[in-house]
Amino acid sequence: MDNEALIDSFSDFKYEKNIDRVSLMAILEESIRCVLRKKYESSKNYDIIVNPDQGDLEIWRNRVVVKDGKIKDINKEIELSVARKIEPDFEIGEEVTEKVELQSLGRRAILSLKQNLLSKINEYDNTNTYKKFKNKIGEIINVEVYHILPKQIIMRDDEQNEMVLPKQEQIPSDFFRKGDPVRALVKRVDWKDHKPFAILTRKDESFLEELFKLEIPEVSDGLITVKKVARIPGEKAKVAVESYDDRIDPVGACVGMKGSRIHPIVRELKNENIDVINYTSNTQLYITRSLSPAKVSMMEVNEEHKYVNVYVKIEEISKAIGKGGQNIKLASQLTGYKIHIFRDFPYEDDVELTEFSDEIESEVLEKFHKAGLNTAKSVLNYSKNDLKKRTNLEEKIINKVFNILKKEFEEELNINT
Repeated sequence: MDNEALIDSFSDFKYEKNIDRVSLMAILEESIRCVLRKKYESSKNYDIIVNPDQGDLEIWRNRVVVKDGKIKDINKEIELSVARKIEPDFEIGEEVTEKVELQSLGRRAILSLKQNLLSKINEYDNTNTYKKFKNKIGEIINVEVYHILPKQIIMRDDEQNEMVLPKQEQIPSDFFRKGDPVRALVKRVDWKDHKPFAILTRKDESFLEELFKLEIPEVSDGLITVKKVARIPGEKAKVAVESYDDRIDPVGACVGMKGSRIHPIVRELKNENIDVINYTSNTQLYITRSLSPAKVSMMEVNEEHKYVNVYVKIEEISKAIGKGGQNIKLASQLTGYKIHIFRDFPYEDDVELTEFSDEIESEVLEKFHKAGLNTAKSVLNYSKNDLKKRTNLEEKIINKVFNILKKEFEEELNINT
């Protein structure tokens, strides 16, 4: 193989693997130097000129002229008599530059060069693919089913890169055929048999969060933030959203008119039931919203150990727990609190705060509502100091509300006796 033939064959790889010119030159030069190091133990005294666009490859060896019979390294030194055959006026100590043809390196060296080139091209290709995959971690990509295996599905993207969707990262009700288009999120990148593989997921919470960004403009624009996602894939999910713009209703914007925005996401997730709730830093209110559609009578929050005792009326218990415990499990994941549900025995005769709207201003009732206090006895259960902290109301207002509510139950007691 001559220099030009090597360049021609190497150019085929350039177009097949889409290698840029600079990388092509670097790979070819390093491969040649590797062969030279194997043959002569060093390649430092060689100049390699590569111009793949014009099909040029030149290898030049530089050797220092020494006295006849004084050569210590035949690769770096040349005898004076030999040098003068090249140029008659060479002197000892001068440098002689000679062009080296590939054929002169021998058949085994050329075979080694070809193998080295192929290895470095594949290494370059795999490194590039790895970087592409790495940059897509956390993004949803469109892929196509290429091969279905019992424990995983091999996918391919538009560039024919292979990716893996393991069984444990699929929604339980997922069903695919070869050639089906699929949307999945790049979870991580692994190496197997010296090749990079992107591991995809449709089961991760991040997949649902990214679907919100794709389907809901306000989320992709940053006007609405997805604060937390909790999922039982293919069954039920709860998503807490927040907007810093008071003009935007985050839940309404995410659900859309008659569910127009949430329905495409539900379909993508194989009819996963999605509850969208307003996020709040008020712990009691956040827990109350997370347990929707159940109505909470009252709760006792233990901040130190991150658990909460929630009291609901008997007809609300099944709603709070949900089918197979799904509702309470997701509420717990969403809020970060271990939730215990109790039947609200002492408060079955409780009175909704809205019943006192003729005696208590609506703004005051709203403050109690935001604190997660919706009934008279849920308010009376706390000390006045606790109520001041939870509602940020003045002491005289707290006293007034307390007296009105207390009077209600004192009158009820007198009637009963």
